[in-house]
Amino acid sequence: MLLGRAVCLSLLIATTPVVTADAATVGREQDIGDLKLGQRVQVDDGTCPAGQVKEVRGARMTDKGVARTSTCVPRYGPKSK
Repeated sequence: MLLGRAVCLSLLIATTPVVTADAATVGREQDIGDLKLGQRVQVDDGTCPAGQVKEVRGARMTDKGVARTSTCVPRYGPKSK
């Protein structure tokens, strides 16, 4: 009985979808909305040098929610419209 529960639990854990921190791309920083801790969103608003795009991250928890940080990172792949 205990072995059956362990097998069921391990199957449940193995089939649970994993949330990744894939970076989505938006045109304006105002389009982001609420960020989760560790989430990354690329903003293509022209504020970074050529070949780079702004990346906004949910950096740390504060008493008012998730604090954001932004940096310019290399652009990978073709520019999307």
